Amino acid sequence: MLDLVSVILPVFVVVVVGAGYLAAWRRMMSDAAIDGLTKFAQTWALPLLLARGISELDLSRSFDAGLLLSYYAGALICGALAYVGARALLDRPPADSVTIGFGCMFGNIALLGLPITQRAYGDAALADNFAIISIHSPLLYTIGILAMEAVRSSGTGSGLLRVGARALRGVLRTPLVMGIMFGFTLQAFRALTGLAVPELVTATMNMMAGAALPAALFGLGGILYRYRPEGDIRAIAGMTALSLVIHPAISWGMGTWMDLEASQMRSLVISAAMAPGVNAYIFANIYGVAKRVAATAVLAATALSMFTAAAWLAILP
Repeated sequence: MLDLVSVILPVFVVVVVGAGYLAAWRRMMSDAAIDGLTKFAQTWALPLLLARGISELDLSRSFDAGLLLSYYAGALICGALAYVGARALLDRPPADSVTIGFGCMFGNIALLGLPITQRAYGDAALADNFAIISIHSPLLYTIGILAMEAVRSSGTGSGLLRVGARALRGVLRTPLVMGIMFGFTLQAFRALTGLAVPELVTATMNMMAGAALPAALFGLGGILYRYRPEGDIRAIAGMTALSLVIHPAISWGMGTWMDLEASQMRSLVISAAMAPGVNAYIFANIYGVAKRVAATAVLAATALSMFTAAAWLAILP
């Protein structure tokens, strides 16, 4: 148990009760400064971290269909369950229900899943995490935006083509998606030319990527301070249970059935067991619906995931 705490606790100290949270609480940094740091991390550093990781992937090994299916089947099932539960059991409006479903799909696999995997198993274990992340934002943002545009357009006469075009524009403007596309562009450059990526590009990516996780975690700590335990407690509890328990359980079961390797199971289950990310709140804020539920679910699930992540690490080979 002490080994598990030594792996997980440093991550969550930084995120929840560490420097970022303390800086916001004691007003050592203004909200604008925290927002600026977070914007730097999410707009520049994290996209370049993903670009670097994807550009270095061995695509023939990392993009295992069983790995991706095991993760995203769990994500989509949990998103669908959350939507149906919000509509049928909680009588939430359709737009609120889409936001709640998106939060259950979009786990914090970059800000929390990567550092936990890294601390538990080392840098070499991150290849499968990057494979999962490479389609995470493009796929789930596309589904979330399409679903939201569909419910918002219901009864307005907007055609499917117009809804799809709005969704595509929204996805392509997402910085994380841009970083992922840049990583694949570098892969294509090497494959087509046989040349190494220019040193100027790799040096810049390395410098920015080195700042990505510390800056993102510090900023997340500051943002979490603003969240207050408000909203529908049943919706929050449902989002937390689906994200921390049901999703990793589905992924564990599917990964076991597909006979994934131990290293793949580690990246798979840790990624699946992450709390809803700040993107769940950003999505809610963009559309102006279910913001309190999304914000509180991020806070509550992030705190609880310290214990559930330790449990999953204990189970993993």
